Amino acid sequence: MMVMLRLILTLSLLSSLLVITSAQTCKQQNLTANNVFTTCRDLPHLTSYLHWSYDQATGKLDIAFRHTGITSTDKWVSWAINPNNDLGSAMLGAQALVAIPQASGAPRVYTSSISNYGTSLAEGNISYPNTGLTATYQNSELTIYATLTLPSGTTSLVHLWQDGSVSGSTPQAHAMANSNTQAKETLDLVSGASQGGGSSGNSLRRRRNTHGVLNAVSWGLLMPLGAIIARYMKVFQFADPAWFYLHVTCQTSAYIVGVAGWGTGLKLGSDSAGVTYDTHRTLGIVIFCLGTLQVFALLLRPNKDHKIRFYWNIYHYLIGYSTIIISIVNIFKGFEALEASVQDRYNDWKHAYIGIIAALGGIALILEAYTWIIVIKRRKSESKTTHGVNGTNGINGYGSRPQQV
Repeated sequence: MMVMLRLILTLSLLSSLLVITSAQTCKQQNLTANNVFTTCRDLPHLTSYLHWSYDQATGKLDIAFRHTGITSTDKWVSWAINPNNDLGSAMLGAQALVAIPQASGAPRVYTSSISNYGTSLAEGNISYPNTGLTATYQNSELTIYATLTLPSGTTSLVHLWQDGSVSGSTPQAHAMANSNTQAKETLDLVSGASQGGGSSGNSLRRRRNTHGVLNAVSWGLLMPLGAIIARYMKVFQFADPAWFYLHVTCQTSAYIVGVAGWGTGLKLGSDSAGVTYDTHRTLGIVIFCLGTLQVFALLLRPNKDHKIRFYWNIYHYLIGYSTIIISIVNIFKGFEALEASVQDRYNDWKHAYIGIIAALGGIALILEAYTWIIVIKRRKSESKTTHGVNGTNGINGYGSRPQQV
């Protein structure tokens, strides 16, 4: 049993470490022009990244668009804004910044207004005033820098990015693979949140949903269920020692799934540069630390007759219930962190979770009353049998009110 628990702990910690260290994000990039931007985003397609700073009062938007994996000079790269905010037909009317690496010297960079699907990205003026249009090409990374002036009051935009081949000096049509056709999204310039244009464009949203489900099921459901099992099943003599193994299984499963949810949360944080939820993040770290302490406590659990078992029970009780309470609070913080544009959908999830927690709470209250009745009757019966001498110490709930294990 102890070997298995140690293995579970090791695998859980290693899995969370792998999730964290495997992430390569825009935050780790160094821009060769030494520009400093307030926000960045890992774009979901074409190994591309967008860095930006935005002054909503003036409409000034400083951007650096980076496309990696450009290994030859017969490629073109572009980043564009659709002024009509039409995500479905984002290409039509798009105002593009185009860069083409050269065999020697700096890349060719220019603006292009796209009026039809058969465009060859001809050079021309765009509808946004722009300055500082430059590009760099190093280490197979092509980066476009520019400053655009957006209409007053702009808070979000539809942007798209693309790549393709070059014949002579003329850009050719891009490929029609899914990664190309879905390389577009609605971007909130203020919060950094985005909404993709297709099923694969919602990668960040799916990962956010995965993060929420993993944590709600683990810390928010399995952990309270394990506590209910430990507190009430031990009262029934026929359930010993089955209640303990059910408790351990429930809590270790919750910990493993919770570590996965915690890891996805850290990855989401790194993928959502400029979007911070300090309270939610801090509580998540606290929950992970408390959960890890509980697992270590299980590994160091003293025998029932050990002199420190009483203090271990107090420690286990306080850490366990603190973890559950903070977890439930943080799950609701997670609901609050979701963007307003999809809040109605997530309100349904929130209400469902409230219903489940209320049901578990109601069951706990009923069991609390019922088990107290059983314990009181048992103590009276034992008192008559032993003429006032306690026959058991109650450590498994047979003689007195059960203690936390």
